[in-house]
Amino acid sequence: MTTNHEPYGRYVPAGSAASGPYALDIDPRRAGWSHSSLRVLELPPGGTHELAAGDSEWIVLPLTGGCTVGTEGKLFELRGRESVFSGVTDFAYVPRDAHAQIASGAGGRFALAGAKCERRLPARYGPAPEVPVELRGAGGCSRQVNNFGAAGVFACDRLIAVEVLTPGGNWSSYPPHKHDEHRPGVESELEEIYYFEIDGDGLGYHRVSPSRPGGTDVLAEVRTGDTVLIPDGWHGPSIASPGRDMYYLNVMAGPGESREWLISDHPDHGWIRDTWPGLAVDPRLPLYEAASAGSGPERPAAEPGGAANPAAVSRAAVEPGAAVVTPGAAGAAAPAAEEDSR
Repeated sequence: MTTNHEPYGRYVPAGSAASGPYALDIDPRRAGWSHSSLRVLELPPGGTHELAAGDSEWIVLPLTGGCTVGTEGKLFELRGRESVFSGVTDFAYVPRDAHAQIASGAGGRFALAGAKCERRLPARYGPAPEVPVELRGAGGCSRQVNNFGAAGVFACDRLIAVEVLTPGGNWSSYPPHKHDEHRPGVESELEEIYYFEIDGDGLGYHRVSPSRPGGTDVLAEVRTGDTVLIPDGWHGPSIASPGRDMYYLNVMAGPGESREWLISDHPDHGWIRDTWPGLAVDPRLPLYEAASAGSGPERPAAEPGGAANPAAVSRAAVEPGAAVVTPGAAGAAAPAAEEDSR
């Protein structure tokens, strides 16, 4: 276990950035940048943890198991899930300058996605049924995106966070793309964290290539618990080995005045989009859908500015042309060519 506060390398193997109760503890100082954070909290049965939000906003996202999150005089009960490969989860938002207690009767693992921010928004609950589940790409580039914390879907000041599931043998984050320059209406400047889990103790590969002289250059074999830090560069593909589905959590934030995710495709690889309109989405997708709105015990309702109803989410909230799978909407049509590289 390390407690080193010096910046880590861009590829962070599982366990190398552990600290106290955190199996992973990446903050801006340790990443060598200004905004994005990610912690993975491991709680034993009956365990509790005190979170001081400081100058960052946070989303508490169950990876395995469920928990309660008490903050700002509210108590959010998160049902959670068995694993990241078993279903969409509910989540809780903790504002900056708040204190929160996270407790789990059965124990579990919980991602704390954070971003330094200025505005102090209200603490809120994000219901699983209201997470837009989106299918992107086609053929061997098909993947599923759970847009729980996407811009335009759930209100944050700086934080953007989504989950991506890639069936075994497929490529995602393809074509390679970047968001390391502020170009209004074209590209956002965002630091990004990729946190990986591979089904069945498998492996995958992730590539980041330089977009500028001396820029980030990573080719990593990734396994469960590994992380890649992306301050700049063309990132992708993320490759799932045959027979082993890949999950990654993306956490992004940056200095721009607008909370938006605008990307540029690598000029040598963007042509792949033109091959997708005639291809079907991988029939293995979606790996799962958001839970139906009427399932499970009653949970706290989202407050104004919280998660939107997926049926009301505009295409601009995710990405033009992508297929959005709302609860009970299996077998969505293949997406059109204009979509992102996540």
